[in-house]
Amino acid sequence: MSSAKKNADRLIKKYPNRRLYDTQTSSYITLSDVKQLVLDNEVFTVVDAKTNEDLSRSILLQIILEEEASGAPMFSSDVLSQIIRFYGHAMQGMMGSYLEKNVQAFTDIQRKFTGAGAMDGKAFSPEMWTQFMNVQGPMMQGMMNNYIDQSKSLFVQMQEQMQNQSKTLFGAFPFGAVVPPSDKK
Repeated sequence: MSSAKKNADRLIKKYPNRRLYDTQTSSYITLSDVKQLVLDNEVFTVVDAKTNEDLSRSILLQIILEEEASGAPMFSSDVLSQIIRFYGHAMQGMMGSYLEKNVQAFTDIQRKFTGAGAMDGKAFSPEMWTQFMNVQGPMMQGMMNNYIDQSKSLFVQMQEQMQNQSKTLFGAFPFGAVVPPSDKK
């Protein structure tokens, strides 16, 4: 496969019968095949065959749903509930960006450990990664917990700054005193 073709988006068409057609291989594929494309870092786009609407996110969410339903889930019910609560909330965009950056930071850390040079020029195999995590797991967990605690502190600070700026900005307007719901009688 040429590098020019490899860099181009792979087009997958979704038909009304819910079948997925890979235009590169000229064959029908399954969600498992799409998952393998993700694991292989293949760039692809899934579109509705009739309308050309981009369905990539929808297909990726289906794969996550299947993964969550089988085996050991990555997200607890509490986490999923919290994520749902952010939809339609003023902080929705900020939360999406926050999650994306944290996942990217975790991926960068993993890439540093698995990349060449991590062990005398040899990349970590999945087995070596498992052994590493068994030995280093508690240390890595502590490092991630510290990172999350710092992120939480920064997030709370940012929220407080936004509240203070809002009070300063809107304090001059004659809206009247706003009584928090818990103070109403």
